[in-house]
Amino acid sequence: MKRILVTGGAGFVGSHLCKRLLDEGNEVICLDNYFTGSKSNILDLLNNPFFEIVRHDITEPYFAEVDEIYNLACPASPVHYQYNPIKTIKTSVLGAINVLGLAKRVKAKVLQASTSEVYGDPHVHPQSETYWGNVNPIGLRSCYDEGKRCAETLFVDYHLQNNVDIKIIRIFNTYGPNMNPNDGRVVSNFIVQALKDEDITIFGDGSQTRSFQYVDDLVEGMIRMMNSEKEFLGPVNLGNPNEFTMIELAEKILQLTGSKSKIVYMSLPQDDPKQRQPDISLAQEKLKGWKPNIELEEGLVKTIQYFKGII
Repeated sequence: MKRILVTGGAGFVGSHLCKRLLDEGNEVICLDNYFTGSKSNILDLLNNPFFEIVRHDITEPYFAEVDEIYNLACPASPVHYQYNPIKTIKTSVLGAINVLGLAKRVKAKVLQASTSEVYGDPHVHPQSETYWGNVNPIGLRSCYDEGKRCAETLFVDYHLQNNVDIKIIRIFNTYGPNMNPNDGRVVSNFIVQALKDEDITIFGDGSQTRSFQYVDDLVEGMIRMMNSEKEFLGPVNLGNPNEFTMIELAEKILQLTGSKSKIVYMSLPQDDPKQRQPDISLAQEKLKGWKPNIELEEGLVKTIQYFKGII
């Protein structure tokens, strides 16, 4: 049994990770300030004697004896990270400093949940880990994009200077149960609008593409990365390389929900990337052949079922 700290553990991805780690026989400390996380995501874990919840903001230091740390704490959807951009970048930067300081003190292994947003609006397609990205440092999304880029720098420097055992993953678009219905992400937006028979809003002409990964595939990749060989630090892309346009996604959700919604088009937000697709060859090589197993339709069916239960 390992004692594992999950920052942002009551969030969408964090709640799934906590459950998986408990199922594998570990003790889990779930740290969250509930800005975007929710206790409802972890209600079914509360009776587990090896699960502990701590209300805490990771911009402040936290102290505990742990073996591993998964650093997931940060609002990850444009609606939430643009609500308080200064708080967002502080969460990424100060949060990284605090978990790295903890890892240094107790000699824990620490994984940083970075993002495909470090690639910005990419000039290279698909994106591999060697691409440095095309990010606007002063745009509306910069608080998130640059915060995550800085966190990666901090992780590497703590490793080089203090020999902290680090891992870095870059998460591409992920969806599934426990998503916040108001988080502004495209999958949750489209599903909620379809279930309410409201207009489905597509920004731009709908030709921009994304690659959608089901949350269980991401969690599997995270755990494999944490357990990968010590010399492999990352960063490593975790995502589903199958690419879909926004129109294709909207039409698939309309079909699966039987909705009467109509598709309407709105202007594209500033710095919204036109393409996003991961090159996962490094993950397949280093993470014991990891690859996504749940394709879009199967994952959407499960996610739609979840949203039907909460709307």
